[in-house]
Amino acid sequence: MEPSLQDWMSALPEQLWDVPLTDLAIPGSHDAMSYCLDINSPLVRSESDFFRLLDGLFYCLTRPVIFKWATTQDKTIEEQLSMGIRFFDLRVAHKPNDPSSDLYFTHVIYTHLMVLETLVSVANWLKSHPKEIVILACSHFEGMDDRCHEGFIFWLKKLFGSKLCPRKESVVSLRSLWASGYQVILSYDCQLTARHQELWPAIPYWWANKHTAQDLVTFLEWNKDLGRPEGFFVCGLNLTADRRYITKNPKESLRTLTYRNWDAVTRWLEQQASGSDPGSLNIIAGDFVGPLPLCSLVIALNYKLQRKSSKEMRKQFQM
Repeated sequence: MEPSLQDWMSALPEQLWDVPLTDLAIPGSHDAMSYCLDINSPLVRSESDFFRLLDGLFYCLTRPVIFKWATTQDKTIEEQLSMGIRFFDLRVAHKPNDPSSDLYFTHVIYTHLMVLETLVSVANWLKSHPKEIVILACSHFEGMDDRCHEGFIFWLKKLFGSKLCPRKESVVSLRSLWASGYQVILSYDCQLTARHQELWPAIPYWWANKHTAQDLVTFLEWNKDLGRPEGFFVCGLNLTADRRYITKNPKESLRTLTYRNWDAVTRWLEQQASGSDPGSLNIIAGDFVGPLPLCSLVIALNYKLQRKSSKEMRKQFQM
């Protein structure tokens, strides 16, 4: 593991410390907690009745297929942090018929790790890396009512405390966050956001829903032509296979699909830029962020921004 990636934000040139975080390139983890899916857990509530019936009748066949296509990561959240990931796609849920208030993460099925123990690990990691900033994007919230939400939000405030950056800080940079002691931007995809100043709204995610690099790139370029959203936004490099593709390719998995297309995705990524220009990118999220060098490729885009800024300053000085 490269030590520089553990603290890459604090290692950026001072010239970038005042750049809004929305203009920096930030590595992200799609379905960050799918490394610990519980193959024996129930299906999430949103799955169709037909799929539930199929899973009930042919459990021994469906579960291995679900597991290999729903698993998008293979490193723990602490390992992902140390590898440079600073945006986490966290899909939170309450299990059906569970009398406890325990929350889990989901991707078709539930994780065996609970939300509480996972985010405690994040808080502990941040204590050891006081100049690193993380963006936690909580979404989906299967099986959660208002009472469950309020309990979860209360717990999040208690856990991260003064490290939570309130959304009133509309423009945030590394320098401003360090000065205030903020380390966590908490996005919460729910209408309850308005009640709590510690919660930021949902972050737009460009999801191609394609299984080839060519179609993925076409979709992302189309979004770039439409113009970047205001504030944070995510460019998803993750590929997706529908049930028809999975049925026709029984020996494949999301891992083999991702690896096979990675070189083409890399070529496109290396041509991108961070910054405030209409075609620039902000958060860039992908699958299998441990074995694939997503973090180093994304972080490198910030040094392109630095070189661009240096050239512009030299031109102004010469004038």
